[in-house]
Amino acid sequence: MRPIQIGILAIQGDIEENLAATNLALKELGVEGKSVPVKYANEISKIDGLILPGGESTVIGTLAKLSGATQLIKDRINDGMPIMGTCAGMIMLAKRAYDKVVGETKQQLLSVLDITIERNAFGRQGDSFEAELKIPLIGNENFRGVFIRAPVVTEMRNGVEAVASLNNKVIAIKQGNIIGTSFHPELSRDPRLHKYFVNLVIDYIK
Repeated sequence: MRPIQIGILAIQGDIEENLAATNLALKELGVEGKSVPVKYANEISKIDGLILPGGESTVIGTLAKLSGATQLIKDRINDGMPIMGTCAGMIMLAKRAYDKVVGETKQQLLSVLDITIERNAFGRQGDSFEAELKIPLIGNENFRGVFIRAPVVTEMRNGVEAVASLNNKVIAIKQGNIIGTSFHPELSRDPRLHKYFVNLVIDYIK
């Protein structure tokens, strides 16, 4: 198998942390490849998988559209390329997002994941927290979830599967080649979700 290349959308947010977590996942799996920052539309055709990091979803979405990246990312996802969105990244993947304070956000979304998202569902920056999560997809051992202005999934349609919940709120989902999490796995020092994603990418390029 040729070396794989996993892109991290490098517009704003937890870029370095995702680069490091992905490289650790590749190393622990013994897979030849690397993670690379993706800033420009022409780089999207060269990657085998893409991670949309946590950050400011409105800023990331607007700048991605301005750079011409939005449609190219959608095309690659529709062709089967795996994508993982964490926190703001999951909001960007959704078909609809609203804020419990300001209502409809009217932000730029990729609209590839058949879910509705409530932004800042656990509160603002000062309400950030960590929690032990059960995620059967990656094993029996608890995963330490880091929640920062985290969204939740309020509606799921068309075969979207809930992967993890907290206090009866859906906080991680999967639909085909797409994974979304409310929390920041790149900040947990636990590479299991990134390893799961790397394996999806390996299956895709095979």
